[in-house]
Amino acid sequence: MAKRLTHLDDKGAARMVDVAGKSVTLREATAECIVRMAPETLHAVREGTAKGDALQVARVAGIMAAKRTPDLIPLCHPLPITGITVDFELVTGGVRVVTKVRVTGQTGVEMEALTAAAVAGLTLIDMVKAIERGVYIESVRLLEKSGGRSGTWKRGA
Repeated sequence: MAKRLTHLDDKGAARMVDVAGKSVTLREATAECIVRMAPETLHAVREGTAKGDALQVARVAGIMAAKRTPDLIPLCHPLPITGITVDFELVTGGVRVVTKVRVTGQTGVEMEALTAAAVAGLTLIDMVKAIERGVYIESVRLLEKSGGRSGTWKRGA
């Protein structure tokens, strides 16, 4: 049997999925993105830019974005998020942004984790664009999710 898009009804109209019949469980999702930049720009991020600590500003932006996901993604449920982390790893050629979002609820937080990663990455671009115009994001992707009826999923597993 082919899988169907859950945000479309039988007639193809957009709908918010009714989660009333789902169990309340602990649900968690981890996402990432990579912000690619030149070594000089990465050095400026490490040392602090004229705008301040770029990573701390990006962290706050990611947290705020996760909380505002239903305002940005039309069919996402507003969720009582219980925890959000936004972490950074300086890697060759850029910054890896890793987000983790938790909720005890009836639907998952994958979109919140992805939104947090993307917005933290975009904020980092905004913080360094005066130094390098060509900074870009790649690989915005879900790494892992757990909880709910479908259980645990890990990229590459």
